[in-house]
Amino acid sequence: MSLWIKICGNTSLKDARLAVEAGADAVGFVFAPSPRRVSAAEAAAIVPHLPAAVEKIGVFVDASLNEIYSTVRTCGLTGVQLHFEAGLEAPAKLRARLGPQLRILRVVHFDAGTPGQTTEQIGLIAQNGQVDAVLIDSRTATAVGGTGVAFDWVAARRTVFGEGARLKLVVAGGLNPENVAEAVGLLQPWGVDVASGVEAAPGRKEPNKVGAFVARARASAR
Repeated sequence: MSLWIKICGNTSLKDARLAVEAGADAVGFVFAPSPRRVSAAEAAAIVPHLPAAVEKIGVFVDASLNEIYSTVRTCGLTGVQLHFEAGLEAPAKLRARLGPQLRILRVVHFDAGTPGQTTEQIGLIAQNGQVDAVLIDSRTATAVGGTGVAFDWVAARRTVFGEGARLKLVVAGGLNPENVAEAVGLLQPWGVDVASGVEAAPGRKEPNKVGAFVARARASAR
């Protein structure tokens, strides 16, 4: 199966198209405090100009379910990425209102000091049966995503990304064109997600970095 690649933190049609032309499977829009934040109106002006086959994922942090419902419908999003403890019942409620085809990603932060905790979280999500994939990210004192900091891949390989992985896992946090091949080769994830690692400045993508990231990720997966 081909590696799933998401280019996140898009703030303009130009950047979203850049990701599509490079061969990304999904583009992400951040609806939370961030240098990459967009409003629902801004995303709604971008999404209709993108190919139907490309996934459009909304990133939400501490949002109410009603806010997510409204944003998905207003923008024409095909998926959501939940960066908060919305409760195990939230994915089922989202599907009931937005349809079974909605792609749902849950974010789990990896801590090399407590890998068992991460594995337990993923196990509970897997048992729930309503989440398509888990995005494994890093966390800093000031940000829950888009940190530009990688988690401990070696420790994660021994635990979370072991042969017993129970869900599709996406690597995020600190990826860039220079290290994505190493991450894919070491962890063998279902997908990869990048934001700051392909930027010229916060919220603005760098074409060469986007192209190199996708190309190297695909090559390493093969």
